[in-house]
Amino acid sequence: MSELPQSIDETAARLLEHDYVADRQLATVVYLALKLQRPLFLEGEPGTGKTEIARTLSRMLGRELIRLQCYEGLDLSGAAYEWNYGRQMMEIRLAEKEGIAREALAAELFSERFLNKRALLQAIDPARAVPPALLIDELDRADEPFEAFLLEVLSEFQITIPELGTVKAATPPIVVLTSNRTREIHDAVKRRCLYHWVEFPDAARELQILQRRVPGVAEDLARQIVAFVQRLREIELYKLPGIAETIEWTRALMQLDAFVLDPRVVQDTLGVLLKYQDDIARVQGSEAARIVEQARTAAARG
Repeated sequence: MSELPQSIDETAARLLEHDYVADRQLATVVYLALKLQRPLFLEGEPGTGKTEIARTLSRMLGRELIRLQCYEGLDLSGAAYEWNYGRQMMEIRLAEKEGIAREALAAELFSERFLNKRALLQAIDPARAVPPALLIDELDRADEPFEAFLLEVLSEFQITIPELGTVKAATPPIVVLTSNRTREIHDAVKRRCLYHWVEFPDAARELQILQRRVPGVAEDLARQIVAFVQRLREIELYKLPGIAETIEWTRALMQLDAFVLDPRVVQDTLGVLLKYQDDIARVQGSEAARIVEQARTAAARG
């Protein structure tokens, strides 16, 4: 386990060592979340690097990453714990054969050995020598009532199990929550966290990200790709391309031995960058050629 960073500049530098290019505001809120032991709530468009923050912090600090992927219908049994009813039934049958008293059996049935621990309970397990990093990813995909389950975890780093008692972390885990804002998250969750809206990067930062994530990319190609994607984000599309798509597209173009953007190659690979047919139809053809020309001009100007 590595020591926590002691300043905002050190936070940014250590994130950069793991190829995460953070702006000053993001580095500040990450530093404060670590120092204050507060959950970090990151909201923004898909593909802006929210999930990657948790992965990077896990590597940077030498912590295990526990990920809770949210989805519609997620409940306490899927996120925190559930009792192993099959094993409990087997224990009851064995106890009946051996004549074990009901009082002793009842106490044993709801002990920790019959408990299946899910992500939230694993993250606050007091038996852990090193607290993990907990990623609660895409909270907006879960139903609103699920947020109530999180409040005790986010404020006290504990979970109360009626049959067993309260399980509380000896040392709070690093907690990162993300949302793509497909719906509003309740204020009660946000009040328990430090909040940051993650923007798409500007051209300079996206170029830096690209050069770190795709080593070996030609300078001219990288600049043209960034300029092209930056202009795409100015168009009204259903799904704007994120940083992940920029990186994937760059790797695809390199596989095709591209050294500069070519309208035909762009036309043929738009499906790597854009994920909806309506968006592809809007960009392809003369519009793609126009944006390629603008991207080349912008890249030439530096």
